[in-house]
Amino acid sequence: MSTICVFGASITWGAFDDEKGGWVERLKTYFWKSDNDFYNLGISGDKSTDLLKRFKAECKAREPNVILISIGINDSQYINDRNNPRTPIGEFKDNIQKLIEIGQAFTGKIIFVGLNPVDESKTMPIPWSPEKYYTNENIQEYNNVVKSICEENNLSFIEIFDNWMKSDYKNLLEDGLHPNSKGHKKIFETVNDFLIQNKIIKI
Repeated sequence: MSTICVFGASITWGAFDDEKGGWVERLKTYFWKSDNDFYNLGISGDKSTDLLKRFKAECKAREPNVILISIGINDSQYINDRNNPRTPIGEFKDNIQKLIEIGQAFTGKIIFVGLNPVDESKTMPIPWSPEKYYTNENIQEYNNVVKSICEENNLSFIEIFDNWMKSDYKNLLEDGLHPNSKGHKKIFETVNDFLIQNKIIKI
């Protein structure tokens, strides 16, 4: 039996998947009969700084065998000006490294799930908060930071951004930012295939 903790923000939480509750919930359902416990620890709006504040306590409460982390899209958001990101890139790098160091006290199986691109026609700015912007240039930069740090620490990184950009990905998004049910299904399939092929979780 494995305990799997999945950390992130609203996309991890499952926002806008009105069919099956998000890509993490789909994983939970898929692995249910194989006696694996998935804990969805995504919180809407979280940045890497917010995750750091709760990360150790959440892990300590559950003692995970596997940790999945998908964080950074809210860090990449900027307020009115591209030079004013929610989390400066240097601070973001430090936060990701700290998450890794904390997580390694619980398990050697730490896997980062990459960020998805957005439909900029709907996110520059976002309608519900017109001072906030999400751009693919920024998201890719933060995604690449996570990828690079994973390489430095010999950790696995599951690519989403580059793969989606090669396709007509906008039909996978609900509001330009969050995946719809089709988008969550696609993330689930990518993560699920990785976990099975690399024998991270026994089925």
